[in-house]
Amino acid sequence: MTRVGILAIQGDVDAHARALERVGATPRRVVAEKDLDGLHGLVLPGGESTTIAKGLDRLGLWESLRFFVHSGLPVLGTCAGAILLSRQAESHPVETLGAIDAVAVRNAYGTQVDSFGAEVDPGAARGLEGLLCVFIRAPRLVALGEGIEILARVDGDPVLVRQGNVLAATFHPELTDDPRVHELLVRSAG
Repeated sequence: MTRVGILAIQGDVDAHARALERVGATPRRVVAEKDLDGLHGLVLPGGESTTIAKGLDRLGLWESLRFFVHSGLPVLGTCAGAILLSRQAESHPVETLGAIDAVAVRNAYGTQVDSFGAEVDPGAARGLEGLLCVFIRAPRLVALGEGIEILARVDGDPVLVRQGNVLAATFHPELTDDPRVHELLVRSAG
């Protein structure tokens, strides 16, 4: 059985858990270093990146998370999780894990009232055609390094990228019934 942790400081942990269960994984909430033991993968959910960073400080989880994401095990970061995985955050910077060679521009699509859904660009989705992306105060990934593989775009902007074992989505795949992004993670963990 594939065990996938979900950082449970903030964000829709339950929606990620349901998505993981739909693709055959067993989810586990992660709020302490010991919760990372025995995992085959990890999800860093959306939420508010400053709040999550402060929670990581409070729980003393930065180093164990940094070790996990650089261990080669599969990791998926969505929205704020993608910000935390980037090499740098702009527009009210927060500490990051430096797991992907990209800069995350926080709230690049606007405020909460500017939230929207859009399908990935046809022909640029690598098996994810028709995927609906839900953007809520979403970041934009810019200054992508050479090691970044773009898996999906919306309006030409990269919205799902992979670098090695790490997937970063600037949207919320857990808020739709389409399990393909979580399936990418679980297949990597299998």
